[in-house]
Amino acid sequence: MVDQQRPNVQEINIGQEMRTSFLDYAMSVIVSRALPDVRDGMKPVHRRILYAMNDLGMHSDKAYKKSARIVGEVIGKYHPHGDSAVYEAMVRMAQDFSYRNMLVDGHGNFGSVDGDSAAAMRYTEARMSKISMELLRDINKDTIDYADNYDGTEREPVVFPARFPNLLVNGTSGIAVGMATNIPPHNLGETIDAVLAVSEDPEITIDELMENHIYGPDFPTAGQILGRSGIRKAFETGKGSVLIRAKVHIEEQSNGKPKIIATELPYQVNKAKLIEKIAELVRDKRIDGITDLRDESDRNGLRVVMELRRDVNANVVLNNLYKYTALQTTFGINTLALVDGQPKVLNIKQCLEHYLEHQKVIIKRRTAFELRKAEARAHILEGLRIALDHLDEVISLIRNSKTADIAREELIERFGLTEKQSQAILDMRLQRLTGLEREKIENEYSELIQLINELKAILADEEKVLEIIREELSEIKEKFNDQRRTEIIIGGADFFEDEDLIPEENIVITLTHQGYIKRLPASTYRTQKRGGRGIQGMGTNEDDFVEHLVSTSTHDTVLFFTNKGKVYRSKGYEVPEFSRTAKGIPIINLLQIEKDEWINAVISVNEFSSDWYLFFTTRHGISKRTELSNFANIRKGGLIAVGLREEDELISVRLTDGTKDIMIGTRNGYLIRFPEDQVRSMGRTAAGVRGISLRGDDEVISMEILDEGVQVMHVTNKGVGKRTPEDQYRITKRGGKGIFTCKLDDTNHVVAVKAVTGDEDIMLITVAGVLIRIPVESISQTGRNTRGVRLIRLQEEEEVATVAKIEREEEEEEIDEEVTESLEESTNDNLDQEE
Repeated sequence: MVDQQRPNVQEINIGQEMRTSFLDYAMSVIVSRALPDVRDGMKPVHRRILYAMNDLGMHSDKAYKKSARIVGEVIGKYHPHGDSAVYEAMVRMAQDFSYRNMLVDGHGNFGSVDGDSAAAMRYTEARMSKISMELLRDINKDTIDYADNYDGTEREPVVFPARFPNLLVNGTSGIAVGMATNIPPHNLGETIDAVLAVSEDPEITIDELMENHIYGPDFPTAGQILGRSGIRKAFETGKGSVLIRAKVHIEEQSNGKPKIIATELPYQVNKAKLIEKIAELVRDKRIDGITDLRDESDRNGLRVVMELRRDVNANVVLNNLYKYTALQTTFGINTLALVDGQPKVLNIKQCLEHYLEHQKVIIKRRTAFELRKAEARAHILEGLRIALDHLDEVISLIRNSKTADIAREELIERFGLTEKQSQAILDMRLQRLTGLEREKIENEYSELIQLINELKAILADEEKVLEIIREELSEIKEKFNDQRRTEIIIGGADFFEDEDLIPEENIVITLTHQGYIKRLPASTYRTQKRGGRGIQGMGTNEDDFVEHLVSTSTHDTVLFFTNKGKVYRSKGYEVPEFSRTAKGIPIINLLQIEKDEWINAVISVNEFSSDWYLFFTTRHGISKRTELSNFANIRKGGLIAVGLREEDELISVRLTDGTKDIMIGTRNGYLIRFPEDQVRSMGRTAAGVRGISLRGDDEVISMEILDEGVQVMHVTNKGVGKRTPEDQYRITKRGGKGIFTCKLDDTNHVVAVKAVTGDEDIMLITVAGVLIRIPVESISQTGRNTRGVRLIRLQEEEEVATVAKIEREEEEEEIDEEVTESLEESTNDNLDQEE
C-alpha cells in the first residue's frame, strides 16, 4: 500500500521481498552464468568469447592476436563482468590438459599441469581452433536466435549451431545457487557414434550405447578408469562417480632396486602438489620404502619417478600411494544442463537426444534460409530471362524513359515484373546481353530450380534431415577424431587391499634378541636328517642371537607381544624379506615400540573372531584368557594386552577355542596341565590369575595348548630333546606346582616345551644363528623322567636359543629309517638313563 503522507514510500513484506530477490538472483546465476546449454554445451562466457573472436576474424587460418584484445571485446560488448573471469575461461579453453578438444588455439604461456597460472593477457595471443570453427559454422544462415546484450546496443547468439556434441566431448563444471554441474569429457568419435546410433534407432538402450558406441569418459590427461559400474550409473541416472587412476609401471634398475614411474595422471590432478604430498607422506613415514622422488617430465610427456629400497614390495608401496595420494581419485559426475532455459539432470541418452533435436532445428533453419536465398535469386533470374526474351523492347522502353523510376514502372506494367526484377533489369550490365551470358543465366536458373526442389524435399522429409546430420557428423569425426586416451579397466575395485597384491606363501619370521627382524620363504630351509650340522640361517653379531621364530603366511596378521604386556601388529608381507644370511632390519623400523621394551611373544592370526581366545602366561606364572576379537583394531602405537604386576613380564601367548587343556613348562623341568576354562575370560587390560606356582628361582619358559593324543616335546639348551605322550601328564587344577618332567644336570635347562603330533618339523636355532630343520617323528618317544636324544651337534660353548614348529613341506627328504633307529640307539645309550 502507498503511504498518503509519503507518496514515494511503499511498504513491503521484507521476507517476501528477500525470497523474490534471491530467486531472481539464483535464476540469473543458473541461466546466465554457471550452467551449460544442453544444445551446444557452453556457458554464456565461453559462447561470448568464441563469438567475439569470430567477429574479430580470429579464425584458425588467420594470425594470432593479443588475448587482451579479445577480453576487451568480450567485456565491452557482451559480458558485464571482470576481465580476469573472461581471461581465465579463455585460458582453460586453450589448455590441452583441461579440454579434450581445445576450442582456443593459444600462443604463449597458458599454464601447466603443475598448477602454474597463465601469463598476463597482454603477453599471450590466441585464435580460434579448427574444431571451434565447427561450433559456429552456418551461424550466419539464420540457424540460431539472437538476443540483446546487457545494454541493448549489440546482439549476441543465444546458442551456437554446434556441429558436434560439445557438452559431452569437452564436458564442463560449474557451481550455481543450490546446484552444480560436473560433466566429464568424452571421446569425439565415440560421442558422434552414439548420436548416429540414436538417430538410426530412437529406441536404443543405454546398455547398447555403452556396449557398442560410447564406453565412458575420455580424459585429456588419459589415466585409467576402474570398473564400469560408476560409468553405468552416471549414464543411466545422470549422477555417479568414477574412480580414476594414474597410469604407472614398475621397473627394476640395474642395481636391483625397483622404481615406480607414473606417465599419466588422473584428470585435474596438480602434478606439483601430488609430488609434494608424496614427499610429505614419506617424511611422516606413512609411506615407507621411497628413497628418491623426482619429476622427469618434459615436452615429450609426463614422467614422475619414485625409486624404492631393495627390500620393499613395489606393489604394496604403489597401493599405498593409490590410497593416500591423488594417484587415484574419484570424479563425481552430475550431468546438469539447461533444457529450454530450465536446469535438468540428464542421462546419457537424453543428452544425445537433445543434441540431435537441436541439429534437426539447425538443419531445417539452414535449409529454409538457403531455400529463401535460392528462391530470391531464381526470382531475379526469371525477370532477367523475360528481359532477354524481349530484349529490343526492353532496351527501347528504357531508352525512351526520362528517369529510372519511370523505366521501372514501365517494365512492371508492360511485362508483369516485380519491383526487384525490374530493378535487376535496370542494374544489368551490357555484357550480360551476349549469347554466352544468356546461357549462363539459363544454366544458373536450371540449377536453382533443382536446388529449390531438393531443399523443399528436405524440409518435407525428416529422414532427409537426419541423413544430412549423419553425413556432417561423420565428416567431423573423420577430420578430428583421435584414439581413446583413458583406459577403462573392467572389474576395477575401489581399492586393492595390500594382500591382494602379494602372493600368499608360507614364510618364516625371525626376530633376534637385539631386535632385528626379517622374513624368509619357509622353503629356504630344506629338511635334514636328525643330528645334522644345520645351515647358516641368519647373520648375527657376536652378542646377538635369534630369539623368536614363527611360521606363518604373507597374508596373516602377526601379533607382537612385549615384555611390558603391550601388543603390536603387522601383516606378514610387511616384514621385509632378506637373504638367508642377512641380519634383517631393526624392529623399531617396523613397530613403534619403546626403547626399554622388547618382544617376548610372536603369534600369527588369520581371522579375528569372538569364538577364539588369546591365552597369556607371564614369567611369574600368571595366566589370563581374553577374546581374540578384542585385538582386531590395534593402532600403530600398540595396545595394552595384559596388566602386569611389578617385576613380571609376559612370556607366552597362544590361540585357543576355549575348550583346550593348557600346558605350562618351566626352565627347571616342571610342567602343569589344566583345562583353560579354569581361567575365566577377562578384559584386555586385566592382570590374570595364578597359572602355576613356581619353586625357588624357577621361571616359566613355555605355555602350549595340549590336545588329546599329542606328545609333549622338550628341548634343552644342549640340543637334547625327547617326546613324551601327553597322557603321562595328568590334569590338575590351575595354580599347582606341576610335576617333574625332564631329567637335567647342573649345566642343562629347558629352552622349549612344545605340543607336537609327529607330523610336523621343528626348527632349532642356536645363539650363533645356526638353524637345523628336522622331522619331529625322528625324535624318540621316551618316558617323562628321561633326558632324550641329541637333536643337533653343537660346538663348544654353543647352545640352543629357541625352537619353533614348522609345517611339513610336501617335497621333504625321506628319512632313512634304519639310520634313524641306529642313531637313536647309540644316543640313548649315552644320554638316556631311566630312573
